[in-house]
Amino acid sequence: MTVISWIILGLLAGAIAKFLLPGRDPGGFIGTTVIGIAGAFIGGWISAPWLDHPISKDFYDGATWAAAIGGSLVLLIAYRILFGNSRD
Repeated sequence: MTVISWIILGLLAGAIAKFLLPGRDPGGFIGTTVIGIAGAFIGGWISAPWLDHPISKDFYDGATWAAAIGGSLVLLIAYRILFGNSRD
């Protein structure tokens, strides 16, 4: 996959993570989008060496999507813990 494919995957993974964790985010749409992109990269990076699943060249690989969404969820939860009360 190219970098643009990872960005698109990250955008979609961030949207799915936001759907799975509804609520108010300190960063809004842009922050959630950046978290989704970073989560896709981190999820792919973690799944390759530690989960013994190489990064797929195929955009429609289920394990790649699961890793991207999982990475986005972890980053979104961490972001809410660190900056969750900044909008109150």
